[in-house]
Amino acid sequence: MLAGVGTVRCEVAVCVPYPYLGQGQQALEVSNVALGAQDCSAHTGGAHTGEVSVSMLQDFGCRYVIVGHSERRADLHESDSLVAAKAERALEAGMTPIVCVGETLAQRESGETATVVTRQLQAVTHLLGEQTARIVLAYEPVWAIGTGRTASPEQAQEVHAVLRAHLRSVSPAAAEVRILYGGSVKPDNAAVLFAQPDIDGGLIGGASLKASDFLAIAAATR
Repeated sequence: MLAGVGTVRCEVAVCVPYPYLGQGQQALEVSNVALGAQDCSAHTGGAHTGEVSVSMLQDFGCRYVIVGHSERRADLHESDSLVAAKAERALEAGMTPIVCVGETLAQRESGETATVVTRQLQAVTHLLGEQTARIVLAYEPVWAIGTGRTASPEQAQEVHAVLRAHLRSVSPAAAEVRILYGGSVKPDNAAVLFAQPDIDGGLIGGASLKASDFLAIAAATR
């Protein structure tokens, strides 16, 4: 896969589970693929057994960290404020947080999508202010993750435009934040999704486990 990544034009990062960070660091150290983690602690230090701080991630050379993934919001009841705090810790360490936002099927069907994703993002922008420009944002419709269902390009773009508008209200620099789409992105739908004006890339889950699919998706970026 690493040889294939060298032929694509986009920036690629791989966010691996904590136990495999050492292996990831070794595998990626001579490549142009960045290493990232799938979460971090909101604490900077102290006795927080089981937590993995950003300084620990730095020891492995991590440049990115995912915060607020829908599975953590749902399974571990992570709040918007906690996600924002994690993003702040990452920035303080010189890392780039990939901040995830997204709505459930029930929220979409009740017409709450824009309200939900704006609220989630607003918690981050309120805390970070001008530093918001340093994040990467990812929209992941919860109802499309691992289900085989995918938001249509038009549905995805509609939400990305809402997010872009909020970022623009923070600062001109924040308006340039990259917004990724994550929700059953596959080789056969990647190009049309990435062709949307406010979709800047993908947060790839299941498809990343097959190297050929992952490379095909990366090659679809504009």
